[in-house]
Amino acid sequence: MELNQVTEILIEFRDRRNWRKYHTPKNLAVSVAIEVGELLELFQWKSDAEIEELLRDENYRNRVGEEIGDVLIYLLTLAHECDIDIEKAIMEKIRKNEEKYPV
Repeated sequence: MELNQVTEILIEFRDRRNWRKYHTPKNLAVSVAIEVGELLELFQWKSDAEIEELLRDENYRNRVGEEIGDVLIYLLTLAHECDIDIEKAIMEKIRKNEEKYPV
């Protein structure tokens, strides 16, 4: 499934619940930060070795996946509300990074 298809599903889900009024760019950006914080909590105070061990546990890995999903949901919705083609934005950023950091 492509990102634009995922975004369409998210927007349809949101709109069926009349949540658009809450999905302003500011609110969505704040929500991204909050969800990233929740993702970071899963790694806080743990060494790389401890995290590597924890990621072998399906429940822990599922929790990480849920938080990554939350972050992406808000980012995709934010891109939609700002009329940003996220695939184009990613490819442009990769191009700029290639120029900035040549091999």
